[in-house]
Amino acid sequence: MTNERRIQVIRHALRVALGAAFLVAVADRLGFLGPYGSRNVSWGDWKHFEQNVAVLNWFLPKALIPALSALETVIEAGLGLLLLAGIYPRIAAWGSAVLLSSFALTMTIALGILAPLSYGVFTAAGAALLLGAVAAPQPVAVSETAVDGGHEVRESRSPQVDNQQIGR
Repeated sequence: MTNERRIQVIRHALRVALGAAFLVAVADRLGFLGPYGSRNVSWGDWKHFEQNVAVLNWFLPKALIPALSALETVIEAGLGLLLLAGIYPRIAAWGSAVLLSSFALTMTIALGILAPLSYGVFTAAGAALLLGAVAAPQPVAVSETAVDGGHEVRESRSPQVDNQQIGR
């Protein structure tokens, strides 16, 4: 197996693992994994999730907790879907690293260092950083217009192709 193939497998594994983890967390807080207190269920419903957000973000006014809970959920669901679909993997990875690092920080401040270590938040943040470092950038077609002898020439090219052509 070549190094490039190994990196492709690692990219795929990290994308799936991080994306699935985000989506399972969202499913848990929406009650799709079972009620609160069930095996392998952390929150089980929105109320318990909001209570957890309030504990971790004790320094924020209570009035902001519902909005923060909703914002976290939308961001996690979006990142999870982007990662699983492989859309903008580098952006999704860096966003995941930032989000997970913020979780690790608030958990450490509110609950102590053992909480984020026990939940693997630092590990997940590290995985997201690694994915951000090795993820192939999303090829985006760049439209360029050039004038050639009075005729307009339009070409579309991918930045990735240009980097390969110049040996980078």
